[in-house]
Amino acid sequence: MHVTIEQAERAIAAARAKAQELGTQMCIAVVDSGGNLKAFHRMDDAWVGSIDIAHKKAKTSVFFGMMTGQIGQLSQPGGPLYGIEHSNDGLITFPGGIPIVDADGVMSGAIGVSGSTVENDHVVAEAGAKAIGQTELPAHPWRT
Repeated sequence: MHVTIEQAERAIAAARAKAQELGTQMCIAVVDSGGNLKAFHRMDDAWVGSIDIAHKKAKTSVFFGMMTGQIGQLSQPGGPLYGIEHSNDGLITFPGGIPIVDADGVMSGAIGVSGSTVENDHVVAEAGAKAIGQTELPAHPWRT
């Protein structure tokens, strides 16, 4: 099942509220389970460069079923995923992309946020994801 437009809008509203609470301007992207853009919001004065980053963080998270910060840890030099950011027309492997998992443990989409520190990006993305679901997939034997 894909994230619905109503869910995507709720996720963006929650993420936007968290960004406002932190006093920052963000770009917020929600993608469906296929990595297709479902909804997007650019807050006033958010960096133009963050548009692409937010979208790619969401796609990266949904493509690999994990938070982008986790992929970043695995993709350091000498790591098992070193160089992965060059695949799939470019991925983002630092925090701010989080899977959206439904009540059945199925990934329905992901959210990506960019525009501040990676710590703030993660907190804002987490607020959006948790507004409509969970953020962790059940354990699978193929997962790293």
